[in-house]
Amino acid sequence: MFEKVLIANRGEIALRIIRACREMGIRTVAVHSTADNDAMHVRLADEAVCIGPPSGKDSYLNKAAILSAATITGADAIHPGYGFLSENADFAAMVEEHGFTFIGPSPDHIRMMGDKITAKQAAKSAGIPCVPGSEGALDNEQMALDCAETIGYPVLIKATAGGGGKGMKVARSADELREAFKLARNEAKAAFGNPDVYMEKYLGKPRHIEMQILADNYGNVVHLGERDCSLQRRHQKVLEEAPSPALSAAQRAEIGETTRNAIAKLGYRNAGTIEYLFEDGRFYFIEMNTRLQVEHPVTEAVTGIDLVREQIRIAAGEALGYEQKDVTFQGHAIECRVNAEDPVTFAPCPGRITGYHTPGGLGVRIDSALYAGYRVPPHYDSMIAKLIVSGRTRAEAIMRLRRALGEYVIEGVKTTLPLHGRLVNDAEFCDGDYDIHWLEKWVAQHN
Repeated sequence: MFEKVLIANRGEIALRIIRACREMGIRTVAVHSTADNDAMHVRLADEAVCIGPPSGKDSYLNKAAILSAATITGADAIHPGYGFLSENADFAAMVEEHGFTFIGPSPDHIRMMGDKITAKQAAKSAGIPCVPGSEGALDNEQMALDCAETIGYPVLIKATAGGGGKGMKVARSADELREAFKLARNEAKAAFGNPDVYMEKYLGKPRHIEMQILADNYGNVVHLGERDCSLQRRHQKVLEEAPSPALSAAQRAEIGETTRNAIAKLGYRNAGTIEYLFEDGRFYFIEMNTRLQVEHPVTEAVTGIDLVREQIRIAAGEALGYEQKDVTFQGHAIECRVNAEDPVTFAPCPGRITGYHTPGGLGVRIDSALYAGYRVPPHYDSMIAKLIVSGRTRAEAIMRLRRALGEYVIEGVKTTLPLHGRLVNDAEFCDGDYDIHWLEKWVAQHN
């Protein structure tokens, strides 16, 4: 087992990894920008190294600085968390080349799944159902028009290197497609430095279902069930739950086994998530995230399995030690992402936390790096906390979530807590009757 792990991240996920390491008797190294001198992950780690100024590109994305910090502190391994360099294949390769262990999948798998086209090809070869669409990148407008005629409108243009909704446009006719093709390519080039786009059939009312997997170095693979991440705004997840209220036990077992078999065929290792669209009883592959997910706590709540601990164990060469039949699912869990944003306009609201009180009680978990007096910096993602609740049933979890939201106090900055408070009292949400477009319409009606 590792003696010392460097955490190449910040905020709540850095704290989450520190806690797992501490329970395993592993020392930790925090890296931080000058803007995070007073951050909680810096305070709680065994050692801390400043790696640059506030800008992410000069600190948390600075590969050389992170590797230097690992060298001078004598770390054995590097955990990337999520975001920043977590899905950067070049960084993973550099970590290994410098004699450290990367706590995650191989650089080859990160690279394969980081490109939407190669990911889709790999998924097909492994037996995962995919949305009808182009076989590769669309080189010109005529190729896009021809492809759309084949699969039928509406269609979705997507950046091959995309994420977060950037480089993604819907077209419902040939005229709309001509404009969407140009806009998507320009947006993709600006956001990712790569203008390549491809096409998929646009699904009208799908759910966003993802399957969590763990795979060791010895061919053992398990799935840990699904998460429903359909409540999204501008392609960003807002609330997640497990299990999905839309799936039957038979559908859950079917997609779980399909996913597990595919991961085994690909020879993947460590934690990963296959994301699907689910409509009319059918699953369609979207992408694979080759890292820990923001919403991993809901899976931990219903399985009792510590995903970060398992990541570290697998990276250290340990076998899973259990089979699919040993994984059990109990109860229901829901996670709310709490952002430092205006709950009406969604404009970022950095600033000093003047008051802070967290909810507690049975089945309530807070993952956050906040404390009274902390200043939320303007340089990074606006998510400042995750509120996770669990109960024996979905109805119980919703009641517990309402109670926890009523207790949660964050003063000094505006947050999305009021948005969640209204959302969990909506009848359609309580009935589980929503799709990936539902929240956008709901926000437009209620704000």
